[in-house]
Parts: sequence; C-alpha cells; structure tokens
Amino acid sequence: MSRIHEALKKAEEEKANRAHNGPEVKAAEVAELPATTAEGMVPIVDEEPAAPGAVEVGSPDQLTWEELKSQVRKLQWNPNTKTMLFFGQGAYLPGTEEFRTLRSRLHGFRAMQPLRTILISSSSPREGKSFIAANLAQILVLQPDQRALLIDADLRWSRLHLSLGAPATPGLSDYLGGEINELSIIQRGPLENLYFIPGGTHPANPSELIANGRLKDLLGRLAPLFDWVIIDTPPAMAVSDARVMAELCDGVLLVVSAGLEPFDAVQRTKQQFENKHLLGVVLNRAEPRTSYSYKYYGYYRGPEKDTPKDGNRKGKG
Repeated sequence: MSRIHEALKKAEEEKANRAHNGPEVKAAEVAELPATTAEGMVPIVDEEPAAPGAVEVGSPDQLTWEELKSQVRKLQWNPNTKTMLFFGQGAYLPGTEEFRTLRSRLHGFRAMQPLRTILISSSSPREGKSFIAANLAQILVLQPDQRALLIDADLRWSRLHLSLGAPATPGLSDYLGGEINELSIIQRGPLENLYFIPGGTHPANPSELIANGRLKDLLGRLAPLFDWVIIDTPPAMAVSDARVMAELCDGVLLVVSAGLEPFDAVQRTKQQFENKHLLGVVLNRAEPRTSYSYKYYGYYRGPEKDTPKDGNRKGKG
C-alpha cells in the first residue's frame, strides 16, 4: 500500500473515531508528507538547500533580483501569530517540527527532480490548504539565503492576506486582467526573503483569468528569481482552477484534513493530480499521538538553526 493511500485511510479512520468518541478535540495543526516515488519512500535529508528546479531561460528583458527588491512594496504586515507559526522569535509552537519535516522532504524531492513551483490544493474548503501554504513558505525562508514567493491564486475566496495581516489589493487578479504590472502586486513584509502576491480584486471571471496565459508569463518572469514559489489554489473538487494551474507547476501537494472528507472523495481528488506531478499528501489536524510524524520521526526540539539571514545573496539575479 502506498504511503499516500495510508495517509488517506488514516484521515478516514480519524473521522470514524471522532464520530464514535464524541466531539472533536482540537489538536495542533500537524503537517506531514507521506510521499512515494518509483523507489518508494523519500528519506528525510539534510537541511542544506539543494539546487532549485530547472526553469526556462528568460527573455532578454528578464527581471533581476535587484530590480524586483528595489521596486516592490515593503509593508508592515500584522500576521495572525496563532496560525502563522514562524513570525515569532524562535518560538516552538505545536506543528512547527512537522513543517521542518515537510521542508526536508521537499529538499529530498529536489535532489531527484526539478522542483521550484509548488501548487497547494485540497478536495474541499476548510481543510487548511492556506494554512499549509503560508507556513510552508515561512519555514522555507528561515534557511539561510532562501527566497520564497507566496501566491494567493484562490481568486474565488482569497484569504492569505488576512492571515498575514497584509493588504488584499492590488493582487493577482488585477495583473491577470491586464490592469497592472507584476512589480505592483508583489509585497514584502517583516520576514526576510518572503514575498507575497495577494488575490487582488474579486473578479467576476476567475477561470477565464487563470487560463488567459498571463499567469504563465508571470511565473516565467518571477520564478527564476526565487528558490521556491508556493501557490495556494481553490479546492480541486469544486472548480477546475487548480488542475489548470498544476500544468504550470513542478509539483502538487494535496492537503487533507483528518476526519473531514470521506476517503473516496479524497481519492478522487488525488486521481485528478496523478499525472500532474503529485508529490504527496499533507495530513492536517491529525492527532499528535497517532500521526505518522509522531510515530515515525518523533519530535526534536534542539537549538534553533533557522534564524533568518539579512542581505542579498551572491550570484542571484
């Protein structure tokens, strides 16, 4: 049985257990990546950043890092520290170790295949995909000299700006509609090397905007400047947006909330991404005492080694 299949079954079992035992006890948000390859489980690897995925050569007017950093807006975000786990000063909150494990697994994938742009989706709303996307972007930039761009591409229900305490506009929809250029929609906040594109003005035609070709152009210009691009998308069972955007990404993570969706529904969502670079499943809101992360890897609370490093890197841009 594949590890992805095991994770989906675990989510179904937790749903049954909660129905039998009474009201759900809120546990810490738990993230883990039971991923498979042709050879099987991807091992946890050292936290040294690997080379990013291969990207297409940019046009002669390709942006440089210096141009981007000097022209984007630097704002004073007011993040929700209950859900944004890595804006504190070295705090270890419940769930932070699981994000470090997830980061390690992504580096394991990157050692075997090009991996820079990662799409985050789920079967249905309320599974925590935006929580996973935002905190994954944060933990990635806590490694020295790693840049991440977080994009809210859920144009139907953009919420990332609320968690980050950032302005919602201008954003992605405004760029896709041809109203503004790419540098005008990018924000940078207090966390060094984390950049953000909010959803923007609520559009009447989100599917048409996603498919009009400008998103591909945007990623082609911006992705080469970042080590990671994390894209939060709508739930996959409701609309086709996530499946369309998956064609532009190097990998897909499917977020499953333990005990929320029936196994068959999540399995159908998984099948929609199997030919679109599906990396694995992130099991969210799992009970710590039974989570794979706890069972196989435990919790290690050693010295904090993720301190952000200020300044530009050499050789970028």
